[in-house]
Formats: sequence, C-alpha cells, structure tokens
Amino acid sequence: MGVVPMTIGIFDSGKGGEIVAKQLRYFFPERQFSFLVVNDQLHLPYGDKTPGEIARLADAAMQPLLEQARIIIVACNTVTAVAISYLRAKYPDHSFIGFEPAIKPAANDTKAKKIMVLATPTTLKSAKYLALKKRYADGIKVIEPDCSTWALKIENDESMAADLAAVVELAQRENVDEIVLGCTHYLAIEKDLRANLPSNIAIVEPIAAIARRLTDVIRDLSPKL
Repeated sequence: MGVVPMTIGIFDSGKGGEIVAKQLRYFFPERQFSFLVVNDQLHLPYGDKTPGEIARLADAAMQPLLEQARIIIVACNTVTAVAISYLRAKYPDHSFIGFEPAIKPAANDTKAKKIMVLATPTTLKSAKYLALKKRYADGIKVIEPDCSTWALKIENDESMAADLAAVVELAQRENVDEIVLGCTHYLAIEKDLRANLPSNIAIVEPIAAIARRLTDVIRDLSPKL
C-alpha cells in the first residue's frame, strides 16, 4: 500500500490561490502531498473590506480546508495582514502560512533607496504592513500606487495595460529599482509588468520564500502526523 499524500490547503479570495498552487508545484516536483485550493470569489474583492469583515469571510470560506488539511497557506496578503493572528488563535491545531509584502528583501537590495509596493488598500493600512515598513524600510522611500481595482480586474480578465503603463511610468520617474508584488492576484500580471520595465528594476515576489517556509513547517509537523 502506497503512502497517503498529505493535503496542503491554500486559501485566497480569488484566483490567486490557483496561481500560487501552480507555482509552488515547481518547487516540489517529487512532493508527497497535494494542494487543495479554496477561494471566496463570491465576496471579492477583499481589499476594500474592514478587518472584521475579512476575518469573518475568510473563516467561513476556509472551513473545507480546516477539515482536510493541517497546514493552510493563506495566499492572500490582505487576509494575512488583518486576520491571520485571529485564525491562528481560533484554530491552534492548524499551521497557517501567510503571505506578506516582501519589504525586507526589497529594502535590502535597493541601491536607489526607493522601492514600490503594489498592494490592496487594506494591506497598506494594516498594522502588520506598517510594522514591516517601519522595521525594514527605515530611511527608504516606499511608493504605494493605488491598486484598488487590480484584483477585480485580474479576476475578471480585464485589460491591465493602462494600469501597468502608469506603474511603469511612476517607477521610472521616481527612480525605483525594486517593485514588490503585495497581492497574489498580481502574480498573474508579473510577466506583462516585467516585459514593460527596464532591466534595472527588479520585481520581488514571494513564492520562493513560501516554498521554504512550507518545507520547514512540513518537517516540523511530520513527527506529529
């Protein structure tokens, strides 16, 4: 009888979860686990809701994952920013891996001392994000363009050409050399953004860091499973 694969849950408000699952599979070609993805497209977008609403909606939507997986990747920067502490306290027998804007690596790598963060309004206003910025980006100019419509546009497969052109123009005007993707939906337009940016501007995305964290959590949990 073969080994029963572990189930790893992935939650996002929309299609970001599927994007994350697809990209994570490249890091685990011989994995002994499967990904189960759940989203809450009915209540999109999350980025303009209150922290209380986000916690309630995410909690309700991820119930199927809680029943089938010990490890849950919260593939939503907004939920991570305002509700992951609530989820960890409510479900202590589960391990939650959250996404947060990669301020630290961007701040470490910038030569211009100017970075750009693309994220939802709720993420940008959250205490978690503000703490990250204070801790790692002291003395660095952080530019935060309005991306409030992006998640819904990506979810609905609407054109992002004008939005990307505006971000590229702003990044060049401000002499930014690091752009942080602070929402998993934005992974869907990473290639288009890269194609329009000059080569001296780096895009910082979180998948490799999440893969490392997932490896650590699986290793720590394995003796208990």
